[in-house]
Amino acid sequence: MEAILIDCVNHSLRHFMHRNAIFMCERLCAEFPSETNLQLLAGCYLQNNQAYSAYHILKGTQMAQSRYLFAISCFQMDLLNEAEAVLCPTNEPGLEVPNGAPGHYLLGLIYRYTDRRKSAIHHFKQALSIDPLFWAAYEELCILGAAEEATAVFDEAAAFCIQKQYMNHASASQNLSTSIEDRNLVSARNFGLEDGSPRQSKHPQVNNLRDIPGNYHGAPTLGGPASQPSNGGLPNLSFYNTPSPMATQLSSVAPPPLCRNMQANGSNPSMPGSDNFSRLTVNSNMQAPRRKFVDEGKLRKISGRLFSDSGPRRSTRLAAEAGSNQNTSSTLVVGNGTNNSSKYLGGSKLSSMAIRSVTVRKGQSWANENYDEGIRNDAFDDSRANNTSSNCSSSLTGDSRSLETEVATIPVGVGGVIASPSCILSGALEILGLLRTLGEGYRLSCMYRCQDALDVYMKLPHKHYNTGWVLCQVGKAYVELVDYLEADRAFSLARRASPYSLEGLDVYSTVLYHLKEDMKLSYLAQELISTDRLAPQSWCAIGNCYSLQKDHETALKNFQRAVQLDSRFAYAHTLCGHEYVALEDFENGIKSYQSALRIDARHYNSWHGLGMVYLRQEKNEFSEHHFRMAFQINPCSSVIMSYLGTALHALKRNEEALEMMERAILADKKNPLPMYQKANILMSLESFDEALEVLEELREYAPRESSVYALMGKIYKRRNMHEKAMLHFGLALDLKPSATDVATIKAAIEKLHVPDELEDSL
Repeated sequence: MEAILIDCVNHSLRHFMHRNAIFMCERLCAEFPSETNLQLLAGCYLQNNQAYSAYHILKGTQMAQSRYLFAISCFQMDLLNEAEAVLCPTNEPGLEVPNGAPGHYLLGLIYRYTDRRKSAIHHFKQALSIDPLFWAAYEELCILGAAEEATAVFDEAAAFCIQKQYMNHASASQNLSTSIEDRNLVSARNFGLEDGSPRQSKHPQVNNLRDIPGNYHGAPTLGGPASQPSNGGLPNLSFYNTPSPMATQLSSVAPPPLCRNMQANGSNPSMPGSDNFSRLTVNSNMQAPRRKFVDEGKLRKISGRLFSDSGPRRSTRLAAEAGSNQNTSSTLVVGNGTNNSSKYLGGSKLSSMAIRSVTVRKGQSWANENYDEGIRNDAFDDSRANNTSSNCSSSLTGDSRSLETEVATIPVGVGGVIASPSCILSGALEILGLLRTLGEGYRLSCMYRCQDALDVYMKLPHKHYNTGWVLCQVGKAYVELVDYLEADRAFSLARRASPYSLEGLDVYSTVLYHLKEDMKLSYLAQELISTDRLAPQSWCAIGNCYSLQKDHETALKNFQRAVQLDSRFAYAHTLCGHEYVALEDFENGIKSYQSALRIDARHYNSWHGLGMVYLRQEKNEFSEHHFRMAFQINPCSSVIMSYLGTALHALKRNEEALEMMERAILADKKNPLPMYQKANILMSLESFDEALEVLEELREYAPRESSVYALMGKIYKRRNMHEKAMLHFGLALDLKPSATDVATIKAAIEKLHVPDELEDSL
């Protein structure tokens, strides 16, 4: 009876029938109370998003797997102290972290969110050393800025580790299969006794089940320590990860299947896996947002404050509005000093990618292109991969007697297929080669070496480059380079490749905000809400939509809804801060930025936002400190350098300010902001000729920026060249500046003939 109930529960879980699984598992625990069966029940509740139920079921349990699942439920309920206490009991300091790599990963997340960076890094590295394919751990190390080069992590030693793990799992699987056959044989004999009573036919089967190595009656899902592989993982539940519900189909391109081996693996509950269930629970239910960036544009263009520093929203470009309204001239404003638009067809880096992302082989579907062909990942060289595949195929179909003669080629089971250790090793090397490229690109992105990251991503095979995750990373890199047009193209391709994924679409909505694409932004927000109205990315898109319409109060409510749905979503806190600042509620704006930094101390646009608030409040020392913190995290941003120079100028440290402005100009020669600020500093030092030279050069980059002409008019007035001053003030008014700037320029015209000494005293 116990075996039948367990099989029924697992069958229901495989088919996502969570209510039935919970009901039958409750019968199981009532009939056969044991901690192992409680683990199974807790797992059913966790998969049904009922962490509180799992919490109460497992509270006080002692088995390693029970402690791990209890920590999972605590983490989801934001009870981080309890989760840490059960993973690392203070009264038992020598106790191992349960569940191996996933346990260390979970502990790393707990330490990260409780601001213990060194401990978090230690446990993420432990997770990677146990399981070299634990990508999420490497991703977290990149976010913390502590990742080693991908070539040092995904090396040959990692391949041998993977080979050893699979061989150990295969050996355990063979022992388990032998035990199952023995059990079936005994069961058949018992049920075949015509004169045996039901009681006699039941007990031998149950007793035999409990004698099976690995505790088979609990192994399919949530077995105890005896059933766990060496790395603490649990088998065969990787296909239980339920995707977000999709209300409508968002694209004419059908999404690929969610699990490549669903049909093959679903019917084999005893198939060994490394740690699929553990990774499933951590990654799918509690992963924090990965990428945070400063939208180098969270600041209003400089003309917002004509003769003083401007307050931020998202964009710091002097010519942002002009660039977004003029398709041909907008390329003068975007880009981070490098123009690579001629690298591919059509003048765009991504134009050829657009072609190949939707081109599949003749007669082959999208799903076949990505999955059937992707059974073995091509890391760098397609021909090498084909040769390896053919070698592995020949070893699979060769004479089994010849394999038995050599120890190095003893066949083992991988995913239900018999493969030789040499084939496993070659496959592991190919996977690690792919991860090296992806990992190095992601590491460089997190270090904000975005152009280098783009170059690395370009080395990927087409089939991997044209996936949603990679294209989103490419789009984020272009955002950091303030190249919003290319970012828009990359995110558009990502939507076509993965119309069901919300990864990075909060960033995409900000890109559309900068480009002032109100129709596209509105459509994106509606699509995201119809896909998953409980995702914070959906509400961030709606908030950006309202913010673009200058409805800051409604935008703030939507960003607060995103925070409510995921309190660890740092970017939503930052967007709340921007809206508070736009409403001139600086106190709450500071609180929102600080909340983002508590979640991610390297979320540098929150440091930048705090610097902007203090700059507007004329707290210049605080402003300089926060801008410098942002600069230490992202030393490549021309925008941060510009505002750091502005803060230094406000502190009368003009030489440092000029040096910082020079660095900002070199970092991005197409960014007009540092050139404008440099001219402003030179004017304050009464170096009028040098200031005019800088402004003349700036006028070439931003010919329709009113603040440039206004500053030139002010310089000519200081030099008593009233006619030229009047001419440039008139040109500034002709370019239709904001109402505040119009008032400032008219006031300067009225005082045109007033000496500067008298003007200062007025």
